[in-house]
Formats: sequence, structure tokens, C-alpha cells
Amino acid sequence: MNKTVIITGGGSGLGLALAKQYSNEFNVCLIGRTESKLQEAVRTLSQNNNRVSYQVCDAANYEQVQTVLHAIFEKESVHLLINNAGTGVFEPLNALTKEDIELMVNTNVYGTIYPSQAVFPFFKKQGFGKVMNIISTAGLRGKVNESVYCATKFAVRGFTESLVKEWEGTGIFPTAVYMGGMDTPFWDETDHIKDRSRLKSPETVAKMIFDQDDNRSEIFIDR
Repeated sequence: MNKTVIITGGGSGLGLALAKQYSNEFNVCLIGRTESKLQEAVRTLSQNNNRVSYQVCDAANYEQVQTVLHAIFEKESVHLLINNAGTGVFEPLNALTKEDIELMVNTNVYGTIYPSQAVFPFFKKQGFGKVMNIISTAGLRGKVNESVYCATKFAVRGFTESLVKEWEGTGIFPTAVYMGGMDTPFWDETDHIKDRSRLKSPETVAKMIFDQDDNRSEIFIDR
């Protein structure tokens, strides 16, 4: 059975670019909240030899994650989970609403922790697995108008670094990925990035990630 990669937030941006990259060699299952985006993503990837499927699931919803990921593992030989789902609201702290803060914490933190926890018993049973957490350089240093966004990414950095130690010797390899901003729809609703022409494309970043996916604990695209 061909191996399968699960990608959260796989309907657009880096998630879709990663799906294109990994589907050249593996089956891919996309996870996301918006079915129309997932359906379109599957259509764009249908020309590849490997199977691309999707499951509607909110990565920040504990019960949904447990149910959906368990179902995937029953049918697929999963070897890699890519926690790519993320969101950001880029404003001064005093301009953020309660909803803005909760959205970032839920999506970026819970949306990484819940899937990681859900796949662990399956990876442990099969004796091998990888969990790749897409963090960004916001997990390396603070930035203006990104206080809460950076806080969530620092949290995921600490979570991933802890898993590297916790899972040592289990055959399960956590990886933290740090890259700068990309020219994706992520920035469509904000003027936080003034000149998007200087940003890497998600396709470029996806290939760089794929080429360095060798069980290392950290991948640096930008610092």
C-alpha cells in the first residue's frame, strides 16, 4: 500500500502547494474546514498518479479531529502529518477583538496540538511516523502588530521542541518548519505586507520543505 500524507489547511496556499509536491510520490489526504476549497484542490491535483482525497474537519475541534483522523488511519498507511492550518490577524494588540484572539489561539495552537496527539498512538503502533509543524519565523522572534500571532507560533515552537525530546527513540519524528511570509491569499485581507513581490511563492517553499524532509527536527527556509 502506498504511503499517505495528511495535510491540514490543505485547500489553498502552502497547504495546497505541499499537496502538489507530496502527491508526486505519495497519496495525500487534505484536511480543512471549507469543502468547496478542498474539492477544488482535489480537482487541481487529480492529474497526479497518486490518490488525493479530502476530509472536512476543523483541526481546532478535538472531537472532529479524533473521529476523522481515526477513520483515515483505518483505511490508509499514513506516515506523515503536516500541521499547516493557521491564521493571523495583524493589528496592534489594543485593536484585536476577543474573536480575533480566540481564532488565532484556536487555529494555530489547538489546531496543531489536537492532530499531533491524535496520530501518536497510530504512529507508535506502526513504529514510525512524522509530524511536521509549519510555524514561520513568527515563532523565532516578535514582530510589530503580530503580538498574538507570534505568541501562538512561539507556543507551537515550544510544543514541537518538547515533542522532539518526548518522542525520542519511539521512531516518531517531529519537525518544526520556519519560513517567512509567502505570496498567498493569506495577505488578501490586510495591508500588513506592503510589497508582496519580495515574498517567496508557496510552490518554492513547498519544494524546499520537501527536499529537507529527512526526519530532522528543524527546517529553516528563512531565519
